Amino acid sequence: MTDTTAKTDVPLNETPTTRPAVLLRRPSARMVQLACLSTLIANTLIVVTGGAVRLTNSGLGCPTWPECTAGSLVPVPSLGYHGVIEFSNRLLTYAVTAAVAAAIIATMRQRPRRPALVTLSWALFFGVVAQAIIGGISVRTQLAPGWVAFHFCFSIGMIAVSWLLWVRSRESDAPAQPLLRRELIWLARTLVGAAGAVVIVGTLVTGTGPHAGALDAARRLPFKPVEITQAHADLVFIVVGLTIALWFALKATDAPAATVRATRDLFLVLVAQAVIGYTQYFTGLPAWLVLLHMTGACLTWIAAWRILTSMRVRPEPGPADL
Repeated sequence: MTDTTAKTDVPLNETPTTRPAVLLRRPSARMVQLACLSTLIANTLIVVTGGAVRLTNSGLGCPTWPECTAGSLVPVPSLGYHGVIEFSNRLLTYAVTAAVAAAIIATMRQRPRRPALVTLSWALFFGVVAQAIIGGISVRTQLAPGWVAFHFCFSIGMIAVSWLLWVRSRESDAPAQPLLRRELIWLARTLVGAAGAVVIVGTLVTGTGPHAGALDAARRLPFKPVEITQAHADLVFIVVGLTIALWFALKATDAPAATVRATRDLFLVLVAQAVIGYTQYFTGLPAWLVLLHMTGACLTWIAAWRILTSMRVRPEPGPADL
């Protein structure tokens, strides 16, 4: 009589479908959203910690790249605490890489696959690679202020892409439909552009000021501190004016509550930034206030993008919000 019993290599205490089910499980909409959110958090944190490296004069704590020092990937005792601080910030690059990798895997395994999310995730990956190269050049040029400023500006771009990735992960793939008149949308776009200009000129202020990032990195940008600071302040006034104008326009047109709230929140962040900025200027630029101001710059940038992305809707049902 023929034995028709199915043969299997699965252990007695494990069903045949246990391991395949775990390995082949597709990420839920919530998992994809969390993976995308992690890229925003990681890219924002590394900007803040990078500021801490600069403001503790640890920018050359690891004097070479990709090694920390000649013949060693990790800091040696002779580098002191500056080496530990700089190396710790370098390690955060791996956290950013892990977050981006999680987003890539989640978006590529999601079904149905959403090309917009995949594209944005891969854009962040190539951004991480570019950031590592720019950071290496900054170290090898002994923290040349132009390269350090470019490093920060590129990081701000990464934050914007991360924000768009997270927002898109909570929407459907239907064509975007504007919720407001074209003039208001263009006003919001102008506001985002002006906020970006504030951040860029802010890096020039820092590159002109006393915080070079290391005790032996004496080169600064060839601007007069008072003039470049005034240019930065003038741009801030423009952003504040645009924000107030947009808020009144939104209230006059009975705009969606989400957009009004986003505009209000940007104004509050700008007020806080102004207080911190003037305080640090008149108190001799203490490092902790400069770091707080850098953190506020990231929040200002995100708040401006939040306004713009709240002005349209994708009507098809998308993944549930977090």
